[in-house]
Amino acid sequence: MGVAFGVLRLSPDTFWSMTPIELNAALGAAGLSRPKAPGRDELARLMRLFPDRKTGDLNGG
Repeated sequence: MGVAFGVLRLSPDTFWSMTPIELNAALGAAGLSRPKAPGRDELARLMRLFPDRKTGDLNGG
């Protein structure tokens, strides 16, 4: 939000009505685009490394 408001000078209404794709396009136009989202394999690797809960923990933490 800091980049959206401070660098891109978007109004709150404009920012909150944007889709992630539109925001990424605006960031790209300013030379600030982010890399693509991780693919399925990378996401699976990250989920193994950083699980939401421990195995057998039914209470989430």
